[in-house]
Amino acid sequence: MVVLLGIAPAFVAADDVQLKPDRPERYTVVRGDTLWDIASRFLQSPWYWPRVWKINQTIKNPHLIYPGDVIVLRYVDGRPELTLLRNEKLSPGDAAPAPAPADTSAPREISGVAKLQPRVYGELLDQAIPTITPDAIVPFLTQPLVVGENELDQAGYVTVGLDNRIALGTRSEFYARGINDPEAEYFQLFRPGNALKNPDTGEVLAYEALYLGDAQRLQTGDPSKLIVTSVKQEILPTDRLLVAPRRAALPYYFPRSPGKPVKGRIIAALNAVAEIGSSNVVTISLGEREGMEEGHVLRVLYRQGQHTDPLTRRAYDLPDEDAALLLVFRTFQKVSYALVLNATQPVHLYDTVVTP
Repeated sequence: MVVLLGIAPAFVAADDVQLKPDRPERYTVVRGDTLWDIASRFLQSPWYWPRVWKINQTIKNPHLIYPGDVIVLRYVDGRPELTLLRNEKLSPGDAAPAPAPADTSAPREISGVAKLQPRVYGELLDQAIPTITPDAIVPFLTQPLVVGENELDQAGYVTVGLDNRIALGTRSEFYARGINDPEAEYFQLFRPGNALKNPDTGEVLAYEALYLGDAQRLQTGDPSKLIVTSVKQEILPTDRLLVAPRRAALPYYFPRSPGKPVKGRIIAALNAVAEIGSSNVVTISLGEREGMEEGHVLRVLYRQGQHTDPLTRRAYDLPDEDAALLLVFRTFQKVSYALVLNATQPVHLYDTVVTP
């Protein structure tokens, strides 16, 4: 999830982007920053970052932002632009030069004279900053947690532990049947969860898969013999096994608004908490078929309900109000995972999500 700065399709012109009144003219990136944090310092709407970003082609790795880089606000033909300066390109007044590392190599001796050779000291760039804080979303990148109607029914399943043990924990050995991939060695264990429905239409969008832990196959056959390598919840007979995905690099995200109006609902949240705040992960009723892409930003609206008019004594609907922003980070056919950002009000199940 390292920040890779690119150009997204323009739906808003740079001169239409609203800057924050208290924005800085420049900002030095520090460890722990995210692209969302930095964009929020300059822009009223952080998802408009690609509209004002100008890549500096004169520096190495211009598509990445690192701690120590300087984000500079400037105006070109009256339009705001944000660009990047790195310390090898800064003017003397922009940053103090880093001290040169000590040269521990032996000097080169010519005709009995010790002569030091000129060196070019390259900057050791630190790890590039992520778009959003990765800790909250990493499990959702490697565990399905949302599956199709028959996906778990067709998967392998736990039968019994060694010595007829029923409940399995870490390092428990067990037997399983129905594993169709004879080459697979590593597995994840799941238990079927609830159906995820669209609250407006009643359509079943997907099914929850409750992640239980990981296992490694010891012997192939029918049954196969496996050992539990990590456990999150107690593992029981009939729990399902899916082949573990290969570890992959964290994806890149470009925060941006969808290219068309969309409207959906929050239909699930981790641990089904009553009130959802910033940095929580939610499932929304919009997926790839609605055009959802990783990096799309959505507004969360909370319903205020009705109010009785003090003069007419008749009830009328109050308008929905902003509660938070969501950043979509993983999409499926009919649903998506999104991270709650900038929550100003508690977010609840079935709150509406719309194009910002």
